[in-house]
Amino acid sequence: MSTPIDLGRPVSGDVIDLILEDHRRFEALMRQLRDSSSDRDAVRKALSALHVAHAEAEEKHVYPKLRRKDAITEHEAEHGEEEHAEGHEAMLKVLELKGTDTQAFDDAVEELATALNHHLTEEELTILNPARDEVGEQVRAELGVAFATERNKQLDADCGSIDNVRRIVREAEQEGLLDDEDDEE
Repeated sequence: MSTPIDLGRPVSGDVIDLILEDHRRFEALMRQLRDSSSDRDAVRKALSALHVAHAEAEEKHVYPKLRRKDAITEHEAEHGEEEHAEGHEAMLKVLELKGTDTQAFDDAVEELATALNHHLTEEELTILNPARDEVGEQVRAELGVAFATERNKQLDADCGSIDNVRRIVREAEQEGLLDDEDDEE
């Protein structure tokens, strides 16, 4: 990924700590994206890369392992994937805007912030807390290596490119992950 913004390149650690580190990165990048004096174009590209890499690593390694360990239910894993899809969709709207100094951009950033903040909070409460209680340190460490490896692989593959985010959103629509915005409310 060619971004001047440091997204971190962990190679190991407790998966819960690694996920939380990314959550704090999301929050910092969102603050920068709201700041009209920042390089908003670079920030949105970095945020997109982190969002996709993080989601792909969770969906490929973390959620399935936590389900097998009965730390989370199938519904919780599916709901996390739906929220990732909603975040990708909101991220795509931010990426597709030409300028970063318009009301449309600010509105798209607000929509992204809403989706992202909701997901971070819910994931920390309903997925990470049970993982702390139900999954041993060794498994969390093994999962940390798998998560970090996949995350870095995704970043190296330019996973946050607008074309890739479009593809991911299209696939999510086909899988029914983006059917009804109001079905959970």
